[in-house]
Amino acid sequence: MTERIRPPTSSTRVFALLGDPVAHSLSPVMQNAALESLGEDGVYVALRCREAQLNGLIRGLALAGGGGNVTLPHKERATTALDRPTEAVRRTGACNTFWLEDGDVHGDNTDVEGLRRALHRLMGGVPEGASVLLLGAGGAARAALAALLDDSVARVDLLNRTVERARAVARRLGGDRTHVLDSRLRLGERSYDLVVNATRLGLGEGDPVPLELGTEAEAGAVLDLVYGVGETPLVTRARELGIPAMDGGEMLLQQGAVAFERWWQQPAPVDAMRGVLDRIRDRVAP
Repeated sequence: MTERIRPPTSSTRVFALLGDPVAHSLSPVMQNAALESLGEDGVYVALRCREAQLNGLIRGLALAGGGGNVTLPHKERATTALDRPTEAVRRTGACNTFWLEDGDVHGDNTDVEGLRRALHRLMGGVPEGASVLLLGAGGAARAALAALLDDSVARVDLLNRTVERARAVARRLGGDRTHVLDSRLRLGERSYDLVVNATRLGLGEGDPVPLELGTEAEAGAVLDLVYGVGETPLVTRARELGIPAMDGGEMLLQQGAVAFERWWQQPAPVDAMRGVLDRIRDRVAP
């Protein structure tokens, strides 16, 4: 893990990941490696917080000259703390990055661009014309849907435990290329070029896999937005079946790089960020 060489001072910019849970997050080690690589006077920490604390922390950190990220389950709530949301925030109704600019608290949803970059790495290019199964209907799913539609996929089937929430996401973002499945039984109606898991399943130890690959649905590739120190059960199962798969580590890297560029107004040191993530996770990134 990268360590700060110089101690923080009154001029050190403070950045934080806000969410619940946050203990599993690799954002602090990744962002602190980036700061150390470029010699910037900043520090990044993870703070577990309740919803009632969120807006105060966002505005306090930003107005003090810092900023940060927002993760589950607060991405939608975070939009209410912003003075100037980006188009990605307005479109998805979710915010995962915030900072101060010209006296206002700005917010972006870098998950959209981060997912596109990760997806291109997995698929070997833009998945134009693909048929996609998207699991979930929260903030991560909204970002995923926006990214998929921007990349001109042909069809997205949206499956969520609460059907009405899935329908609300489809109405907000989907257009005529997004279709809500009202039952898991409908999964067998078609095969998919890509399955994206945007649920929390796989984050907790002992979680069931969000989808039984090869039984419930056929997939050409799998992108699991959940990540940990090792592979998620969904990625492990996909690779056992010979299906190209990637967990959320690459998206973590890519959205983090975009966030760094918002905060520091310069290109992110992606190689340094990837290197420390690979060492921590003890594997070569896909």
